[in-house]
Amino acid sequence: MKQQRGFTLLEVLIATVILAIAVTGLLSALSSSLGNASRLTEYDRAALLGRQKMDELLIANKLPKLTPIEGIWDAETAGDLKAGWRARLSPFEMPNTAGPGVPYLERVELEIWWMQGDKRKTFTLEGFRRSVITPEDRAAGIGR
Repeated sequence: MKQQRGFTLLEVLIATVILAIAVTGLLSALSSSLGNASRLTEYDRAALLGRQKMDELLIANKLPKLTPIEGIWDAETAGDLKAGWRARLSPFEMPNTAGPGVPYLERVELEIWWMQGDKRKTFTLEGFRRSVITPEDRAAGIGR
């Protein structure tokens, strides 16, 4: 009796269906991973811009206090990410005997925003710095 070797048509079809299901699942997972990577890349870019802006605000001496300041990053800085920021400086801890020349702790609140498609995404950073009360601060009501 002769022995037959090879696969039947039914076995080949079943193997093809199993392979198609496995490839479809793999491509679906790959697509999800690429979408997540894109989303996280935008967040990482915004976080990097936010840390850079916070550093600038913490060392800047002549910023208005108790008044929001804001800006938008240009394409050269942010790349293809449309992003901006809004900051506000306010007293955090003030000594009891507050007068001109007295040091105090100042809070820098920074909100970073960027557009992800047509949705606006945001996060907030907070920093603190040492400042000295000036006569202009007293006139604005700081230290009273």
